[in-house]
Amino acid sequence: MKLVRFVPQAGTGSDTPRWGVLEDNEIQVLSEEPFAGISREDTALSLPEAQLLPPVMPGKVVCVGYNYIGHIEEMGQQVPDEPLLFLKASSAIVGSGDDIILPPESERVDYEGELAIVIGTRCRRVSTSEAEQVVLGYTILNDVTARDLQRKDGQFSRGKSFDTFCPLGPWVVTDLDPLKSNVVTRVNGEIRQDAAISSMIFTPAFLVSYVSQAMTLEPGDVIATGTPAGVGPLAEGDEVSISVDGLGILANPVRSEQDR
Repeated sequence: MKLVRFVPQAGTGSDTPRWGVLEDNEIQVLSEEPFAGISREDTALSLPEAQLLPPVMPGKVVCVGYNYIGHIEEMGQQVPDEPLLFLKASSAIVGSGDDIILPPESERVDYEGELAIVIGTRCRRVSTSEAEQVVLGYTILNDVTARDLQRKDGQFSRGKSFDTFCPLGPWVVTDLDPLKSNVVTRVNGEIRQDAAISSMIFTPAFLVSYVSQAMTLEPGDVIATGTPAGVGPLAEGDEVSISVDGLGILANPVRSEQDR
């Protein structure tokens, strides 16, 4: 099932965000958020009649660093004994098709293609075996990073959280086995990252459990599971697209702050 968050295109209805189920290029409108279950209205609209938004607006985005051996090696780091967690500001979220804005404060902004977990149920201290029960589904996230500022600051908050630095989407897919998928990042059509999600050090289920030991996870919260090898800089005029088998494509053009 593909869950989308959308507003009707201009002139076709309210600008209040709604949820829907995408089937065969048609959106079946939901009467409420899908976290308590799927409740469909009798209304539908075609995909071209809708403007897709980021599929969720989480209270928090919890990111995982150094979860693929290749990325650890290219960053000159050691394999961690347990996941490295950091938070990314939810104000950085944009949807597929929205611009990534290069801020003047940074001279190097990198793409990082990732699988993202969307939490469906409020939970605390769940076990790995229970993790699947609290997951709504999966989507794609670009953990855009001002690499020079990350190194300068010695921590991740500023370099990861500029406005537009968290492209998310295009939708949430339920009933997906992410360990059977690959994450592929392209810049201007050229493959830069390509890795099996099964090669993660820490699995999605383990990450849900691990994060929930420290903090309560709320419906709509997002866990970004880490990026594989091949991260690199973006430049004005680029288009970066990230695909995960079964999840579609998250694509964003890159613009400078001066061009906004």
